[in-house]
Amino acid sequence: MTTTLGLRDDKAVYAAGAVVWRLVEDKVCVLLIHRTKYRDVTLPKGKVDPGEMLAQTAVREVHEETGIQVNLGVPVGVSRYFMRPKRQKVVHYWAAEATDEAIRDSKFVPNKEIAALEWVSLKKARKHLSYPVDLEILDEFERLLDDGVLHTFPIIALRHAKAAPRSDWEASDAARTLTDRGKKQAKAIVAPLRAFGIRKIVTSDAVRCVQTVTPLAKALDRKITPTELISQDAWEEGRSDARMVIGKRVRARKPAVICSHGPVLPDILAEIALATGTMQGSYLSSASALEVAAFSVVHLSATNPGSGIISIETHVPKI
Repeated sequence: MTTTLGLRDDKAVYAAGAVVWRLVEDKVCVLLIHRTKYRDVTLPKGKVDPGEMLAQTAVREVHEETGIQVNLGVPVGVSRYFMRPKRQKVVHYWAAEATDEAIRDSKFVPNKEIAALEWVSLKKARKHLSYPVDLEILDEFERLLDDGVLHTFPIIALRHAKAAPRSDWEASDAARTLTDRGKKQAKAIVAPLRAFGIRKIVTSDAVRCVQTVTPLAKALDRKITPTELISQDAWEEGRSDARMVIGKRVRARKPAVICSHGPVLPDILAEIALATGTMQGSYLSSASALEVAAFSVVHLSATNPGSGIISIETHVPKI
């Protein structure tokens, strides 16, 4: 159920893409690309640019190859294959619904890289795709479709970026600010978080948490909702209430990020599991044991959140 993204093998080439889908007369169709140079048919994908995180790459590559702006849904697998000379390529994929508006806004025209785009049924996609590794990704996509959990929304648990050490801080702990590294981290995670279509930003009222999500709020032009209920002070004093915060987010069924502190994150993940009827286990501990500025994306069914957690992926910045 859990996947960690960001731990890299320097010898591998990393890429990311998506199974872009839409409903056509209540039937799911997926988008295939016909590449000019290779004369093949495949899924939208591309290599990670320097400084990018994988989710950011997936959204950028889909847009560059198809002209369609998407938000990422649930992950649908990782393909691995060897390039010449014996170098492995690792490609992470997500499901990504293309809205009618995004399709209308596409400025795609055939070019030297992509000869054509084609919307096809899953059955036709299986016949047209050129590579077995793409078929494996399509298998996972179809499994989610058959299980009725393709429509999802994310709740993202984010640990604040690097802050001034507590031992060196003379004022109150809640007033601790981000270091220069922390400020760089806060900027670096904006694009990866935006890749999931964030619409709500909730944070501990501690300064270091508010500062962590401020660049995201500016980029999205959205207000920050600070709350003491998930602050470290409240947690240490036994006054925290992650349940109230999570309950609102699950009921809203909108993509949200919740920024908090290391000791509070296990409560946040546990409350997401409880609110969705998910069996608890060690995977929750893994998803909540975050480095500074790392985040775990919890994917929930948009039609029936009570059906449990669909998937969790953890993203780790390189800064």
